[in-house]
Amino acid sequence: MLKQRLLLGPVLILLLVGGIALDSWLDRQPLPGWLAALIPGHRDFPPGVVVFVVVLTLSFVAARELVRILRDKGIQASMRLSCAAAMLGLAVSCLVPTEFRGEHSATVVSSAAALVLVISLAFYSRRQTVEGVIAATGGTLLAFVYLGLMFGFILAIRREHSAWILLWILVTTKSCDIGAYFTGKAIGRHKLIVWLSPGKTWEGLVGGTVVAAAVGALGVELLRHYGHALLPTWQGGALAGVLFAIVGQVGDLMASLLKRDAGIKDAGRILPGFGGMLDVIDSPLLVAPAAYWLLRVLVHHSV
Repeated sequence: MLKQRLLLGPVLILLLVGGIALDSWLDRQPLPGWLAALIPGHRDFPPGVVVFVVVLTLSFVAARELVRILRDKGIQASMRLSCAAAMLGLAVSCLVPTEFRGEHSATVVSSAAALVLVISLAFYSRRQTVEGVIAATGGTLLAFVYLGLMFGFILAIRREHSAWILLWILVTTKSCDIGAYFTGKAIGRHKLIVWLSPGKTWEGLVGGTVVAAAVGALGVELLRHYGHALLPTWQGGALAGVLFAIVGQVGDLMASLLKRDAGIKDAGRILPGFGGMLDVIDSPLLVAPAAYWLLRVLVHHSV
């Protein structure tokens, strides 16, 4: 497993950096004439086009893995309905027009949630039976929130900030996973939560947090150098790294809770050495909302 991680890990990092670079370059590039005609009022590419395509794909793949987890638990969740719910949650969480007032945006999200609930109840009772309707509907709503609304915060961050700030958040978050893995392997002795994630240790958590703090501080210095950072000092970057590390590990444990309840270790096998897509994005899923509100506070404070 370690060999597979060492081989695939750098490839995933290169793909991430390449995607962010492409997204940053494409931002504000002029739209082709035929595309501009289809999108009235827009002459340039909106921010986050590449990020949107990538996140939409990841949400779809992760939703399929979530459905398999639910089915392993005995919940007969629909693959098509759950994937559609995840992508709907993703869309309404970040694609509401900016001219909408806050209460109108909240109403759009609430209406989408109600739509998913009603359609799910109707779909799972279509054979005129109530057996398993509650569990299956709950599973579809889980996809809507977990892989839709929560994932949408990544797109919301990109819509309001530079692509490089988004890269800093993701790299800082995943650096904790890397630091925790190697620290736990080297000196891990005291189990973090035995009944939930037997492989995690307190030593690994501390090691991962230290690595994330260092990466967060270094990232802020680089962002400041190129005129992107919102944090004024490297100390702020280190504190943000600690926050991302702790929240990310909680996100990892959330995914572990789902997998353990279903009696499986990994969400899938699409990424050798890592497991499934959900095993890779579980920490950024929870960090994204925390990072979004952190950046909102910083922007408000700077104003």
